[in-house]
Amino acid sequence: MVESYKKIRDYIYEKTGIYIEEKRLYFFKNRVFRRMKKIGIDDPDTYYNFLVNGEYSENELVKLISEITVNETYFFREFPQLKSFAEYALKDVISRKNNKTIKVLSAGCASGEEPYTLSIILEEMLDGEFNYKIDAFDIDPIMILKAKAGIYNDYAVRDVPKEYLNKYFEKDKENYKIKDIIKNKVNIFNLNLIEDNTYEKLDDNYDFIFCRNVFIYFSDEIRKKIITKFYTILNEGGYIFLGHSESINRITNAFKVVKANDFILYQKPWNKGGNVNA
Repeated sequence: MVESYKKIRDYIYEKTGIYIEEKRLYFFKNRVFRRMKKIGIDDPDTYYNFLVNGEYSENELVKLISEITVNETYFFREFPQLKSFAEYALKDVISRKNNKTIKVLSAGCASGEEPYTLSIILEEMLDGEFNYKIDAFDIDPIMILKAKAGIYNDYAVRDVPKEYLNKYFEKDKENYKIKDIIKNKVNIFNLNLIEDNTYEKLDDNYDFIFCRNVFIYFSDEIRKKIITKFYTILNEGGYIFLGHSESINRITNAFKVVKANDFILYQKPWNKGGNVNA
């Protein structure tokens, strides 16, 4: 029985790069079984055949990914790290910018709370002096639809400062809708983090890349591939932000490790004799 679930796990890894470690296999089995129950299958071998060879296999893979990944997100999550972004990294990059556009990538954006949070921060911090653009993507099309709708419940906005809640959201009876001044600065795509053609569709001169609480789903081999891609599309002097429990120290030494407000940031080295031109 365990081997059947491992076959499902390995198929997901082959298709998405998401890898479930042995210590998380029990959690994985429960999530797969929950998905099987929803569609009336009680045997993992039967489900594997349905997932791989079924008429709707591609659609089923999408739904299974939604089941096994934890899309726990909300506005202003890990607020102290966001302060490091606003008060340290952003000011540092601005001090060296030749042009007037800040570009940010949110990789693994789930239902959109992260990129919209960044848009609010930039709207406040830049105060019209600089323009900004945020690209965001996720592998899960269900999450992408939610992100594009930009409608959130009380739980998602519980940590939004009241001033920002009134300024950047429209409230109806039950939900909060992000206003266009914030929403229009965020471009949202359904893309796979591990596929090469994803990076052909993105820009190649980001000042910041946020990829928080995503690497937990990948093996070191896949993490290294992603970090290499990030290095290529990040401006010199730009920063990568990971989740508080994530690190790339054992994967690469290409980035400078920076400590800001007790948070570890990863900066692409730059020539201190000149400014960032991109």
